[in-house]
Amino acid sequence: DCSDVVFRGFLIGGRRLAMVVYVDGMVEDSRLERFVISPLTKLSSKAQIPTDPAGLISWLESTAVTADQIAPVPNIGQVVSDVMSGSAVLFVDGVSQALSLGMPGLEYRAIDEPSTEVVIRGPREGFTESVRLNATLLRRRLRSPHLKMEEIELGRKSRTTVIVAYLKDVADPGLVAEVKGRIQRIDLDAVTGSSSLEELIEDQPSSLFPQIRDTERTDTAVACLAEGRVVIIVDGTPFVLVAPATFWSFLQAAEDYYQRFWMATALRWLHYVFYFVSLTMPSLYIATVTFHQELLPTPLLMTVAASREGVPFPALVEAFLMEIFFEALREAGARLPRPTGQAVSIVGALVVGQAAVQAGIVSAPKVMIVAATGIASFTIPTYSFGFASRLLRFPLMVLAGSLGLFGLVVGLLAILVHLCSLRSFGVPYLAPLAPFRWDELKDVLVRAPFWVQKTRPSSIRPINPYRGRHLQKPAPGGGGT
Repeated sequence: DCSDVVFRGFLIGGRRLAMVVYVDGMVEDSRLERFVISPLTKLSSKAQIPTDPAGLISWLESTAVTADQIAPVPNIGQVVSDVMSGSAVLFVDGVSQALSLGMPGLEYRAIDEPSTEVVIRGPREGFTESVRLNATLLRRRLRSPHLKMEEIELGRKSRTTVIVAYLKDVADPGLVAEVKGRIQRIDLDAVTGSSSLEELIEDQPSSLFPQIRDTERTDTAVACLAEGRVVIIVDGTPFVLVAPATFWSFLQAAEDYYQRFWMATALRWLHYVFYFVSLTMPSLYIATVTFHQELLPTPLLMTVAASREGVPFPALVEAFLMEIFFEALREAGARLPRPTGQAVSIVGALVVGQAAVQAGIVSAPKVMIVAATGIASFTIPTYSFGFASRLLRFPLMVLAGSLGLFGLVVGLLAILVHLCSLRSFGVPYLAPLAPFRWDELKDVLVRAPFWVQKTRPSSIRPINPYRGRHLQKPAPGGGGT
């Protein structure tokens, strides 16, 4: 009862009954006709065709048909799996085996620049929805026989292909075994993408902070492989997973490694500062206006007091109204078509914010605080990591509105304790600051020059700790230290 499954019968050499079974659209029909069906049907009646089953299968596999991949199929269960995976299966009357013919014909989206990780100077190459093409993109950049790719099939119904990629001479075998073990324990009807897989294998899925990094960029995945991390490719999604991940890796952009190290260090600190600003600025405003007015200079205090005169809501309610409205505008801009979404987010913020101030519902400083917080959140390179700060902003505002700066500090300490307790496949989430490792700070607090970064991060326990033993500082005449 499957209208897209094709059963094509024909005669081999005009005397031996055969049949090809495949899913329409998943196999290239023209190649199947040209390299399989047409050669077999046009065989002369005098052609020497083996009569015994074993010899016939061997003759078909080695001489008669041509395909990207040819493999004998011993049972009907494997036949069904191969047909549903996009292969054509050749049956011959009187033979208890079949032949699986790999002739993929499914069209995929072309390789394009990732829309979520845009860079100015770096490559414009991103992953697609094809697991095979994604694996090829990694192979093209890492031309080493030590790059291993192990395939796992997940989902009783979906039969989703998952590839675990790692460098055998670099990655910790215990880490690789742990990643594969967590994936193989999954028993579901369908695995729809990398996001669902991420929730099923991370250490603490109830945490707001992601413990596995996702990326669309091939160069980022290759750099993580070279460090000794494991990359997980899931069929049907352009986002690959990288494990283990740390807090700092989510605040590092690909652009950091395509600019001079001084500029990259400045941009990295910009990410750190504005992440803290996006998390705490509304709470600082609420605590200062409500409890600690003495912290403000007198002219600024008078300006804030004058702007709040006539506002019917306390600072906490005012902040909640504006933050929720800003999040609604952001969500509307993301869900609508791109031209419409940009117009809604920009015009909505300007018009509604100005109207709210003129109506006396909110104060002008609060509109500025919300706008600055929103801009700060846009500087966070990873969307899923930035979303955690957007959610944590609200309980911090409640603590600041209830207890002032004391409540804000208590909330930040609770977040810090939680971060210290997190692990990503056994690696501390705040490494290398907690536990402290001085040698790894050259790619955390700063982006040191490449000739300084001679070792890989020790927190992920790589087999080979050295990136290169003979890295030298550039100098005239080829010298250096």
